Amino acid sequence: MPLILITIAAIFLALVFLPQWWVRALMRKHAVEREDFPGTGGELARHLLDLAGLRDVRVELAQPGADHYDPIERVVRLSPDNYDGRSVTAVAVAAHESSHAMQHADGNTLLATRVRLAGSVRSIEVAAAIILALAPIVAILVKSPVLILLQIGVVVALLGSRVLIHILTLPVEMDASFNRALPILEKGGYLEQRDLPGARSVLRAAAYTYIASALVALLDVARLLRVLRF
Repeated sequence: MPLILITIAAIFLALVFLPQWWVRALMRKHAVEREDFPGTGGELARHLLDLAGLRDVRVELAQPGADHYDPIERVVRLSPDNYDGRSVTAVAVAAHESSHAMQHADGNTLLATRVRLAGSVRSIEVAAAIILALAPIVAILVKSPVLILLQIGVVVALLGSRVLIHILTLPVEMDASFNRALPILEKGGYLEQRDLPGARSVLRAAAYTYIASALVALLDVARLLRVLRF
């Protein structure tokens, strides 16, 4: 029995962490600097936004690994390697994040839904922490197992909502990668034909980042259940 549990745990951990490793490996593989590229990722993002009539959307430097589009501030943020880099990864990520700004400008419904849900994530986590912290106090004062189980159920549901948010994000990422960024790079001639397979791999990794995040969130829920001995 212990061997079975260890095997299940190993499989689960592999499912959680292998996607993250795969994403990072793909990004690194295609992050080789190319002297033949005419501009950096940051310059390409600025060019694409201007071309789309989004001159009010800024392009800024972000922390390493924190590439994203902020729909509240209306800014595309690229990590140093992608902002200043001249590589397939830098070009693909710049096009991907710029595509989110284009989705926003087009009134993409899924993006708007993601923004609303993402804005509530922090509140959800705080609420879960408060409810969990109050559980022992309620147990002492009320002495109701049903109420304690209800509190625990609420906490698990709140944490599980993070998983749902990441899953709902995937269609938005796929649209940004393959319906917008890849056609832009291909039809606009920003990459040569030999570089497009690499760009496609990077864009796939950018979209699947949220699957990895969903699995990590699922792991957090599993850890909580383990602590509570469910």
